[in-house]
Amino acid sequence: MLTAQQTLVSAQGLTDATLRYQAQVASPAKGVVERADYELVADGQVVKTGTAKLDVPLEPGVPADIAFEERAPYVKSAQDLTRLSEQGGTLLLALRGTLVVRTGGGHEETIPFAASRAARVPRLPIVVVEELDGARYSAEEVQLNLRLGVRNPNPFPLKLEGLTWTATVAGKTLDSGTLAQADTVDASATGVYPVELTVTPDTWGPEVKALIAKGLLPYGVTGEVTGPLLRVPYSLTGEVKLNVSR
Repeated sequence: MLTAQQTLVSAQGLTDATLRYQAQVASPAKGVVERADYELVADGQVVKTGTAKLDVPLEPGVPADIAFEERAPYVKSAQDLTRLSEQGGTLLLALRGTLVVRTGGGHEETIPFAASRAARVPRLPIVVVEELDGARYSAEEVQLNLRLGVRNPNPFPLKLEGLTWTATVAGKTLDSGTLAQADTVDASATGVYPVELTVTPDTWGPEVKALIAKGLLPYGVTGEVTGPLLRVPYSLTGEVKLNVSR
């Protein structure tokens, strides 16, 4: 019989989690807890089944500790991830199944088990302009220093595959690229990625002098942040006041 049981979330990522099942088993006779046949359930759906070999000896009347871990995805697609992020709150994860016990004489018994644990739902990252300043070097040259931030709202690290960007000034495209390739943003932290842009007649056009003379440049940055089952588009706009560089 089970005298205690619990499921713990020993590790969590954006798309999967590792659950640890712990229990105490007591028996009036000598025997062995041979294995656990189990299902891993996430959000009411069975996402994985398996068998964990245990081979834990049982002494009469003495509770024996058993434990096993399983890692399984709770997100199957980018759509799942978006739905969960918008839903917010918690996600119920559970391990359930039967423990197979063999006692003296080769007699086999099964003990049903089930234990669940709530985990925070994964949240999509947010792309922001952390910092932007513009330095006017001449009537026809401005240097823009842009720092894009990827905010990770999750209590676990966020793996990124890339952060694409296309920058415009006053409606004209200046440059584009990809940042944060194979990078990781720490739990509840912001990854910051610098971009340098030059506004000159060559990069923007012959009317750049009149644009710079206004002292205020309208800008836009668009792109998407990607990762495992992650694809989040973003579009940021604003104005940057020009400082005179000495």
